[in-house]
Amino acid sequence: MKVDVFDQKNKKVEEIDLPDRIFKIEWNPDLVQQVLLAQLANKRRPWAHAKDRAEVRGGGKKPWKQKGTGRARHGSIRSPLWAGGGVTFGPLNTRDYSQKVNKQMKRKAVFSVLSKKLQDDEVKIISLFKIEPPKSKIAADILKNIVKSPVNALLIADSSKSKIKQIVKNIKNVDAISPLSLNVFDLLKYKNIILEKGVIEKIEKHYA
Repeated sequence: MKVDVFDQKNKKVEEIDLPDRIFKIEWNPDLVQQVLLAQLANKRRPWAHAKDRAEVRGGGKKPWKQKGTGRARHGSIRSPLWAGGGVTFGPLNTRDYSQKVNKQMKRKAVFSVLSKKLQDDEVKIISLFKIEPPKSKIAADILKNIVKSPVNALLIADSSKSKIKQIVKNIKNVDAISPLSLNVFDLLKYKNIILEKGVIEKIEKHYA
Protein backbone atom coordinates (compact mmCIF):
# COMPACT_ATOMS: atom_id res chain seq x y z
CA MET A 1 0.00 0.00 0.00
CA LYS A 2 1.54 3.29 -1.12
CA VAL A 3 1.19 6.40 1.03
CA ASP A 4 2.62 9.91 0.97
CA VAL A 5 5.41 11.05 3.26
CA PHE A 6 5.52 14.69 4.39
CA ASP A 7 8.11 16.95 5.96
CA GLN A 8 7.53 19.11 9.03
CA LYS A 9 6.08 21.88 6.85
CA ASN A 10 3.46 19.45 5.55
CA LYS A 11 4.96 19.25 2.09
CA LYS A 12 5.00 15.92 0.29
CA VAL A 13 8.55 14.63 -0.13
CA GLU A 14 8.09 11.01 -1.27
CA GLU A 15 5.95 7.88 -1.36
CA ILE A 16 6.56 4.67 0.54
CA ASP A 17 4.99 1.20 0.76
CA LEU A 18 3.34 0.33 4.06
CA PRO A 19 3.27 -3.33 5.17
CA ASP A 20 -0.19 -4.80 4.60
CA ARG A 21 0.08 -7.04 7.67
CA ILE A 22 0.03 -3.90 9.84
CA PHE A 23 -1.93 -1.28 7.92
CA LYS A 24 -4.41 -3.38 5.96
CA ILE A 25 -6.13 -5.35 8.71
CA GLU A 26 -9.90 -5.67 8.85
CA TRP A 27 -11.53 -3.53 11.54
CA ASN A 28 -12.47 -5.74 14.48
CA PRO A 29 -14.36 -3.65 17.08
CA ASP A 30 -15.11 -6.61 19.36
CA LEU A 31 -11.45 -7.56 19.66
CA VAL A 32 -10.39 -3.94 20.11
CA GLN A 33 -12.94 -3.47 22.90
CA GLN A 34 -11.83 -6.67 24.64
CA VAL A 35 -8.16 -5.67 24.56
CA LEU A 36 -8.96 -2.10 25.64
CA LEU A 37 -11.04 -3.22 28.63
CA ALA A 38 -8.30 -5.64 29.66
CA GLN A 39 -5.69 -2.86 29.42
CA LEU A 40 -7.82 -0.55 31.57
CA ALA A 41 -8.48 -3.34 34.08
CA ASN A 42 -4.75 -4.03 34.36
CA LYS A 43 -4.18 -0.38 35.26
CA ARG A 44 -6.85 -0.50 37.96
CA ARG A 45 -5.71 -0.65 41.56
CA PRO A 46 -8.03 -1.49 44.49
CA TRP A 47 -8.55 1.35 46.96
CA ALA A 48 -11.62 0.36 49.01
CA HIS A 49 -10.76 -1.66 52.09
CA ALA A 50 -12.91 -2.66 55.07
CA LYS A 51 -11.21 -3.96 58.20
CA ASP A 52 -12.20 -7.38 59.43
CA ARG A 53 -12.32 -8.34 63.10
CA ALA A 54 -8.61 -9.13 63.12
CA GLU A 55 -7.69 -5.61 61.92
CA VAL A 56 -10.05 -3.52 64.06
CA ARG A 57 -8.35 -1.98 67.07
CA GLY A 58 -9.23 -3.16 70.59
CA GLY A 59 -11.51 -5.95 71.69
CA GLY A 60 -8.89 -8.04 73.43
CA LYS A 61 -10.89 -8.48 76.61
CA LYS A 62 -14.02 -10.57 76.80
CA PRO A 63 -16.89 -8.08 77.37
CA TRP A 64 -18.49 -10.14 80.15
CA LYS A 65 -18.23 -13.59 81.62
CA GLN A 66 -19.47 -16.56 79.64
CA LYS A 67 -22.31 -17.62 81.94
CA GLY A 68 -24.61 -16.22 84.55
CA THR A 69 -25.41 -12.78 83.16
CA GLY A 70 -28.53 -13.72 81.23
CA ARG A 71 -27.06 -12.16 78.11
CA ALA A 72 -25.75 -13.80 74.96
CA ARG A 73 -22.15 -14.94 75.13
CA HIS A 74 -19.55 -12.80 73.35
CA GLY A 75 -15.83 -13.12 73.04
CA SER A 76 -14.94 -9.68 71.66
CA ILE A 77 -16.52 -6.29 71.11
CA ARG A 78 -14.88 -6.28 67.67
CA SER A 79 -17.12 -9.04 66.40
CA PRO A 80 -19.07 -8.07 63.23
CA LEU A 81 -22.21 -8.24 65.39
CA TRP A 82 -21.10 -5.19 67.39
CA ALA A 83 -21.15 -1.53 66.36
CA GLY A 84 -17.58 -0.57 65.53
CA GLY A 85 -16.66 -4.18 64.96
CA GLY A 86 -15.06 -5.75 61.92
CA VAL A 87 -16.84 -6.02 58.57
CA THR A 88 -17.84 -9.37 57.11
CA PHE A 89 -17.19 -9.83 53.37
CA GLY A 90 -16.24 -6.16 52.88
CA PRO A 91 -14.09 -4.84 50.01
CA LEU A 92 -10.38 -5.66 50.30
CA ASN A 93 -7.34 -3.86 48.89
CA THR A 94 -5.88 -7.21 47.88
CA ARG A 95 -8.39 -7.67 45.06
CA ASP A 96 -6.86 -8.31 41.65
CA TYR A 97 -8.69 -6.75 38.68
CA SER A 98 -6.16 -7.81 36.04
CA GLN A 99 -7.21 -9.67 32.91
CA LYS A 100 -5.06 -11.81 30.66
CA VAL A 101 -4.95 -11.20 26.92
CA ASN A 102 -2.49 -13.11 24.76
CA LYS A 103 0.10 -11.37 22.60
CA GLN A 104 -1.53 -12.28 19.31
CA MET A 105 -4.79 -10.63 20.34
CA LYS A 106 -2.98 -7.47 21.50
CA ARG A 107 -0.99 -7.32 18.27
CA LYS A 108 -4.04 -7.84 16.07
CA ALA A 109 -6.02 -5.19 17.98
CA VAL A 110 -3.20 -2.64 17.59
CA PHE A 111 -2.93 -3.38 13.85
CA SER A 112 -6.71 -3.15 13.50
CA VAL A 113 -6.73 0.34 15.06
CA LEU A 114 -3.80 1.51 12.92
CA SER A 115 -5.53 0.20 9.77
CA LYS A 116 -8.79 1.92 10.69
CA LYS A 117 -7.00 5.19 11.44
CA LEU A 118 -5.19 5.03 8.11
CA GLN A 119 -8.44 4.30 6.30
CA ASP A 120 -10.07 7.30 8.02
CA ASP A 121 -7.17 9.56 6.97
CA GLU A 122 -6.03 10.00 10.57
CA VAL A 123 -2.48 8.72 10.08
CA LYS A 124 0.22 11.09 8.89
CA ILE A 125 3.72 9.88 8.02
CA ILE A 126 6.55 12.38 8.25
CA SER A 127 10.12 11.96 7.12
CA LEU A 128 11.61 13.23 10.39
CA PHE A 129 10.38 14.86 13.57
CA LYS A 130 13.12 17.20 14.73
CA ILE A 131 12.65 19.94 17.32
CA GLU A 132 15.36 22.58 17.32
CA PRO A 133 15.68 24.22 19.74
CA PRO A 134 14.00 21.57 21.94
CA LYS A 135 11.08 23.66 23.19
CA SER A 136 7.38 22.94 23.57
CA LYS A 137 6.40 26.03 21.56
CA ILE A 138 8.51 24.91 18.59
CA ALA A 139 6.98 21.42 18.79
CA ALA A 140 3.45 22.90 18.94
CA ASP A 141 4.08 25.00 15.82
CA ILE A 142 5.39 21.96 13.93
CA LEU A 143 2.35 19.90 14.94
CA LYS A 144 0.02 22.67 13.75
CA ASN A 145 1.64 22.39 10.33
CA ILE A 146 1.23 18.62 10.20
CA VAL A 147 -2.36 18.16 11.46
CA LYS A 148 -5.45 20.30 11.46
CA SER A 149 -6.23 22.53 14.42
CA PRO A 150 -7.14 21.96 17.17
CA VAL A 151 -4.16 19.65 17.50
CA ASN A 152 -5.04 16.24 18.94
CA ALA A 153 -2.27 13.82 18.10
CA LEU A 154 -0.14 10.92 19.23
CA LEU A 155 3.43 11.06 18.00
CA ILE A 156 5.13 7.72 17.41
CA ALA A 157 8.77 8.69 17.20
CA ASP A 158 12.11 6.94 17.31
CA SER A 159 12.55 5.44 20.79
CA SER A 160 16.11 6.77 20.94
CA LYS A 161 14.73 10.32 20.97
CA SER A 162 13.69 10.13 24.61
CA LYS A 163 13.46 13.92 24.96
CA ILE A 164 10.54 14.20 22.53
CA LYS A 165 8.05 12.90 25.09
CA GLN A 166 9.36 15.38 27.63
CA ILE A 167 9.10 18.25 25.13
CA VAL A 168 5.51 17.56 24.06
CA LYS A 169 4.12 16.65 27.50
CA ASN A 170 3.18 20.30 28.13
CA ILE A 171 1.17 20.52 24.89
CA LYS A 172 -2.53 19.92 25.39
CA ASN A 173 -3.95 16.78 23.75
CA VAL A 174 -0.52 15.66 22.52
CA ASP A 175 1.63 12.75 23.61
CA ALA A 176 4.56 10.71 22.29
CA ILE A 177 5.28 7.01 22.65
CA SER A 178 7.92 4.59 21.48
CA PRO A 179 7.13 2.35 18.49
CA LEU A 180 7.86 -0.57 20.81
CA SER A 181 5.11 0.48 23.23
CA LEU A 182 2.08 0.62 20.94
CA ASN A 183 -1.20 -0.04 22.72
CA VAL A 184 -4.89 0.23 21.96
CA PHE A 185 -5.64 2.83 24.66
CA ASP A 186 -3.16 5.44 23.41
CA LEU A 187 -3.99 4.84 19.74
CA LEU A 188 -7.70 5.39 20.40
CA LYS A 189 -7.24 8.29 22.81
CA TYR A 190 -5.92 10.65 20.14
CA LYS A 191 -7.60 11.52 16.88
CA ASN A 192 -4.44 11.74 14.74
CA ILE A 193 -1.44 9.42 14.64
CA ILE A 194 1.86 10.94 13.48
CA LEU A 195 4.39 8.33 12.45
CA GLU A 196 8.03 8.94 11.78
CA LYS A 197 9.04 7.14 8.60
CA GLY A 198 11.93 5.39 10.36
CA VAL A 199 9.78 3.71 13.01
CA ILE A 200 7.68 1.70 10.56
CA GLU A 201 10.46 -0.81 10.06
CA LYS A 202 10.96 -1.04 13.83
CA ILE A 203 7.26 -1.74 14.35
CA GLU A 204 7.33 -4.44 11.69
CA LYS A 205 10.36 -6.14 13.24
CA HIS A 206 9.18 -5.85 16.84
CA TYR A 207 5.73 -7.24 16.14
CA ALA A 208 6.87 -9.88 13.64
